[in-house]
Amino acid sequence: MLTRTVPLCASSASVVVEVAALSRRVVSEGAALTILDDVSFSIAAGEAVAIVGASGSGKSTLLGLLAGLDVPDSGHVRVRGQDLFALDEDGRAALRGASIGFVFQSFQLLPALTALENVMLPLELAGLPDARAAAKGWLERVGLGGRLGHYPRQLSGGEQQRVAVARAFAPQPALVLADEPTGNLDAATGEAVIELMFALNREAGTTLVLVTHDTALAARCGRVLRLAAGRLVS
Repeated sequence: MLTRTVPLCASSASVVVEVAALSRRVVSEGAALTILDDVSFSIAAGEAVAIVGASGSGKSTLLGLLAGLDVPDSGHVRVRGQDLFALDEDGRAALRGASIGFVFQSFQLLPALTALENVMLPLELAGLPDARAAAKGWLERVGLGGRLGHYPRQLSGGEQQRVAVARAFAPQPALVLADEPTGNLDAATGEAVIELMFALNREAGTTLVLVTHDTALAARCGRVLRLAAGRLVS
């Protein structure tokens, strides 16, 4: 059951993500194409929010802007009060490393690294102490304590996605962004991965934002943001 389908009005103290008047346009074959049009919303700490909409509605573009991987034509995104687009590229990368985790449809594990090393990487980049022990603990937490030394090619799709989930949550970011996290998984495996993500969302209090075409998955989130032709609709 959907509990909300309109933007949340959260107190400023609890807001993790604030989006205001966000617009993105591209030029295609000499004509301007609007991908996002004046989108505004906020997301509070600990929320699980689904972004849904038809193909081409702007979901992935919005997620890229929330991560600071793309730059808007107008508007702003604040993560924990920091305006992403007031920062240069290095500054945005530093903020991502400190505050944002990612789960991708295609897993995006580094093939030359073991499961343990993939999870250790963001911990080491963040300068966190005892990255090996922490990464081992997270892999045990997602049920992969016996697969630490395995490379991605030696893991099933579900196992790879569980490594990706551990990697995203291990640095204990304020925000985890997931782009179609079950898109390459069968139904049973996808369900197990989603149960894991929701459990970590609850336990760690990490804000979770999912882009999905799966209506059943969206319905399990606390709130749904629906895009149509680049605009946020209720």
